[in-house]
Amino acid sequence: MKSHPPLLEVRNVTRRFGDCVAVDAVSLSVEAGEFFTLVGTSGCGKSTLLRMIAGFDTPDSGDILFNGESLLGLLPEVRPTNMVFQSYALFPHLTVAQNVAFPLRMSGLPKHLMRDRVTEVLEHVALVDKADQYPRELSGGQRQRVALARAIAVLPRLLLLDEPLAALDAKLREQMQVELIRLQRNLGITFILVTHSQAEALALSHRIGVMARGRIEQLDEPAQIYGAPKNRFVADFIGNCILVGATVTSIESDGMWLATKELGRIVAPLNAAAVVGQQGWLALRPEQLRIGRPGSFADLPNRVTGRVRDFLYGGDVTTYIVELANG
Repeated sequence: MKSHPPLLEVRNVTRRFGDCVAVDAVSLSVEAGEFFTLVGTSGCGKSTLLRMIAGFDTPDSGDILFNGESLLGLLPEVRPTNMVFQSYALFPHLTVAQNVAFPLRMSGLPKHLMRDRVTEVLEHVALVDKADQYPRELSGGQRQRVALARAIAVLPRLLLLDEPLAALDAKLREQMQVELIRLQRNLGITFILVTHSQAEALALSHRIGVMARGRIEQLDEPAQIYGAPKNRFVADFIGNCILVGATVTSIESDGMWLATKELGRIVAPLNAAAVVGQQGWLALRPEQLRIGRPGSFADLPNRVTGRVRDFLYGGDVTTYIVELANG
């Protein structure tokens, strides 16, 4: 039985700008109905890759396929994609309803169907009461929801989102994250999001591609990206992490012993690829650590003495700055 191709497939795509390799032989696939996120620092190539999928830029080599058919050579307006930009890109002289209706009018939808479709889409983003207002009369979050409504009006197979929440404040950004999850689930449209926010990527995605220097460093489910990073870059970039240089000194049935300069002798979970004498990095997440008075946690194998030098109170989280006994 022949298996179906992925909805989107990027095959060995490279894009150069002069001597700069913005995207370096990237390959990935996205399944229908998936919420897929590309995350990385500014300049890592994620937006360039998204623009090539949308058709606003062209690869120097490689191919981009949709349902097994190449998209190369197709103009953006005839691709089965739509894109939401950070800047919203709304028409200031058109009302909310007119902005949403614009792609429907361009697609040739009859007027008697257009009104119902605009209302339906505005209901999805809870903006029916703003239909006759202009973008200048809306908040940043409302303008972003209009941009989303316009993008989903024609029900694209693939919705591309380029840092859509970057300009919003923290509370509004969190609200919009919930809206994105709800929209994606209700509409069944495949989403590809580009963001530099690790928290956003972890919260929203079925799978994440972590990019650096034009390459995919790791592509996996959020829990694996966070809990089992493949290299130091991914561990350091995703979430808060303390990285300690370590050497494997012995491997037992229930764990492996590491020698570290900062923490002394540490037992860590087994890594199937590790061998005695191998050097690497021990990654410690804050939620894996406990702080107690001297003598506490006597039943735990890994204990280090230190002094609390400072703390940062953040409401739901307090970050402690601890200086170890060895400095």
